[in-house]
Amino acid sequence: MAPVASWISRMKLKGRVHFQEPMEHHTTWRIGGPAEVLVEPADQEDLALLLRLARKEGIPLNFIGNGSNLLVSDAGVPGMVVKIGQALGEVKVEGRRLRAGAGAKLARLAALAQAAGLSGLEFTCGIPASLGGAVVMNAGAAGQSMAEVVRWVKVMDLEGRVEILRGEELGFGYRQSVLQHLPVVVLEVELELCPDDPAAVARRMTAVWQKRQLTQPLEYPSAGSVFKNPPGAPAAGKLIELAGGKGLRVGEAMVSPKHANFIVNLGRARATDVLCLIRRVQSLVEAKFGIKLEPEVKFLGPFGWDGEICA
Repeated sequence: MAPVASWISRMKLKGRVHFQEPMEHHTTWRIGGPAEVLVEPADQEDLALLLRLARKEGIPLNFIGNGSNLLVSDAGVPGMVVKIGQALGEVKVEGRRLRAGAGAKLARLAALAQAAGLSGLEFTCGIPASLGGAVVMNAGAAGQSMAEVVRWVKVMDLEGRVEILRGEELGFGYRQSVLQHLPVVVLEVELELCPDDPAAVARRMTAVWQKRQLTQPLEYPSAGSVFKNPPGAPAAGKLIELAGGKGLRVGEAMVSPKHANFIVNLGRARATDVLCLIRRVQSLVEAKFGIKLEPEVKFLGPFGWDGEICA
């Protein structure tokens, strides 16, 4: 048994522990090799124990939520992956404020907000993310983002200490926040929403969902938008389409003919297929427009960045 697995096995955790767990079961792309150890903490006490162990023993540590916006290496992930799931996803609605654990899924939050007559989360319909990941990435759509509704975030550092960061301290920008650079994990978030007629909120949610169905390849596994929209230029999807990238394919990964900023898994795509496709799309757009598209997706595990894998 590997050292990491040995340490974890001796801990008195209440949550679930998986050894050599295929990450394809934990990402919306349905891609990824095995995590050396994947732990789903049952509560904040579990989480604090894991963080202290990782720090004390120097164990590589990565956090995931619903696994959207994430490409995991075919070689897997060394060390420990901590999955913040529904066990850390309790939700409370108090007046116009919605307080939820980081593991709560956006779809559930939007539905609860609508039932409570609260507006502000309609744009999240169809975003397959958990709350913690959505705040860290400042997820958004149709010109709106999480930055507009986050009041505060409760985080835990590697010593197990808890701190609250106000919305104005989070440095929100386009698909970014300071949380991406801090050695912390999100525990809980409070959102401030606007009172509204539940029926009106429901109509807007339906409109958002219907638009996604018409314009996005929801029938295939994907990570959502692969590239950030470049400033001062057409959207990334439009640039890829104009550069001739729609339908481009490597192995079982394909640039969607429906939306060019989506790379879909046609069945058994590998991370290397997706990575090669990302590079080819970047080359096409840069050659035609002189713009280097920046990935919005995050990469987890070892990748061959020297180009040999795409030869």
